[in-house]
Amino acid sequence: MTTTADRFRTAVEKGDLGALDDLFTEDIRFYSPVKFTPFEGKAMVLGLFGVLLRTFEDFRYIGEFDGTAGTSADGAEAPSAVLLFRTTVNGKQIHGIDLLHFEGDESGRIKEFTVMVRPLSAVQALSEAVLAGLVADGLIAG
Repeated sequence: MTTTADRFRTAVEKGDLGALDDLFTEDIRFYSPVKFTPFEGKAMVLGLFGVLLRTFEDFRYIGEFDGTAGTSADGAEAPSAVLLFRTTVNGKQIHGIDLLHFEGDESGRIKEFTVMVRPLSAVQALSEAVLAGLVADGLIAG
């Protein structure tokens, strides 16, 4: 059986924003490693993914863990998956995880998404590249 995490992983690896659109709830929250408050709503998160997919070089998932975890929004336990990844941004190698929380209903869509990356120099490179992309795409003011 193909899970939402499997479909998400395939969409990211193929750079398929249309497939991601089908996987996100309308009120998805995206917690970034460089921004205190989350990005909120499907349109903003899809725009952010457009920037990320252009920014990452040699992006690949290297592992997955499934289970449950408390969400950031309300602390409620939700079905979850952790996807480990490696990528490069502006010459900096990044090691990170994507923490996905899913709706508990039959849709299983992603309602919350948290990204953590290391090392600090990679976080800084990622922050600069994504900020430039968000400004260029008109998603945030420069």
